[in-house]
Amino acid sequence: MTETLFLTSEEVAGLADPAEYVDAVRDAYRQIGEGAPAEPRTKLVNADPPGFLTTYAAVLPETGAMGGYTYSAGFGGRDAWFMTPLFDAESGEPLALLDGASMNPHKTGAAGAVGVDALAREDATSVAVIGSGAQARGQLRATATVRDLETVWVYSPTKEHREAFAGDMNKRLDASVAAVASAAAAVEHADVVITATNAAEPVFDGADLDPGTHVTAMGQYNADKRELDHATIERATYVPDLRARAHQDAGSFLSALEAGVVDEDHIHAELGEVVAGVEPGRTSDEEITVFDSGGTGIETAASAYLLYEKAVDAGLGETIEFAPASEALTGE
Repeated sequence: MTETLFLTSEEVAGLADPAEYVDAVRDAYRQIGEGAPAEPRTKLVNADPPGFLTTYAAVLPETGAMGGYTYSAGFGGRDAWFMTPLFDAESGEPLALLDGASMNPHKTGAAGAVGVDALAREDATSVAVIGSGAQARGQLRATATVRDLETVWVYSPTKEHREAFAGDMNKRLDASVAAVASAAAAVEHADVVITATNAAEPVFDGADLDPGTHVTAMGQYNADKRELDHATIERATYVPDLRARAHQDAGSFLSALEAGVVDEDHIHAELGEVVAGVEPGRTSDEEITVFDSGGTGIETAASAYLLYEKAVDAGLGETIEFAPASEALTGE
């Protein structure tokens, strides 16, 4: 038997701050860029009751950990459940099992912030946020750790939601955060644009992007849905989290590819390759860049290990036992 730590969502909530998540996730992407393995999600869709089961994973040799998410959404309960197994990358033994719900906006926000740090202009100070939910909050809080933000404009269709977002973020950030009445008003003259929506169609007009803008799109991982229009993809240096995912469920890229607006060579590099210095990121202040983030085991395993270490130091969690196959596979 081996002892494994079980951590509830409440126990891991608040254990790490946005900057710590960003540091852990940045290092994880560097490892992937230098050759560590990671695969995009496997999504199994069920028709009745409607729902899906998703898995994805990564191995982070230098961190000493490997793991990812297994989660379900929909089905009869009409909810989502995030299980995060974490393994030792040397022995293969299970280190922890986390309820990964509370870390989700933070680890996804960290991935977006790593994209901003790698691809946005160094002097970027203004951000447009399209969306006002938990994921949008995680993205903005993490982005504020990699750039000195002065102004943030937020748009979402429901006035009360965008105003509540602005009020909350004004208290959390040094930047001035204001709600605006349209996506166009948010995007106009923004240095960084973040989309965090469940929209099936583009949420802003790519013609409105100023030269030098960086876009992080993280709300869609469906081949038939897209947050970004053809103009944005065509104008941009396009960087997905994983190249294989761009061909699988990056709807914005796939739509532009199918329309003949771009070709296969339009994928500049994976984010890890840019972070590791294997491929260049931004090459001019006039360049438009896109980081297309659909969720991977990279940020998940890195964040889970960060929380695991902090939980151990704090004496949190409950020990459970797992039997190795050598003991459990008895044939009886």
